[in-house]
Amino acid sequence: MTETKKPTSLFWVIAIVALIWNIFGVLAYLGQAFMTEDALKMLPTTEQELYAATPSWATAAFAIAVWFGLLGAIALLIRKRFAYPLFLLSLLGVIGQQIYGFFLSNTFEVYGAQALIMPIIVLILSVVFVWYSKKATAEGILK
Repeated sequence: MTETKKPTSLFWVIAIVALIWNIFGVLAYLGQAFMTEDALKMLPTTEQELYAATPSWATAAFAIAVWFGLLGAIALLIRKRFAYPLFLLSLLGVIGQQIYGFFLSNTFEVYGAQALIMPIIVLILSVVFVWYSKKATAEGILK
């Protein structure tokens, strides 16, 4: 029988940050996915066109990124080893979403160079959550 190691304070900080971060991601996704026609019409024309041109696979990648990220954060908080594959799926969603945003859309023409900041933060945090959940599993913190 494998003994579960007691989590450190850093573990709890990372788990709580992961949860809060992914809740914000889910809220962003829901705001985009369920944007009303009236709200869409309030955006500048270039942003309306960007939303209209977004393919369903990019929206699906966004959904995968945030929902699996949220589930991974919950799994991390309850110390379950399946946090790692959930965060890994989330990272794959992030990568799909970033491929569209960086290479297949005119996001940077619409929003400018500042549109680089959030996607880079999202990618870095996604990698950190995958890495940390794998590390916590290897150390016996997750069961």
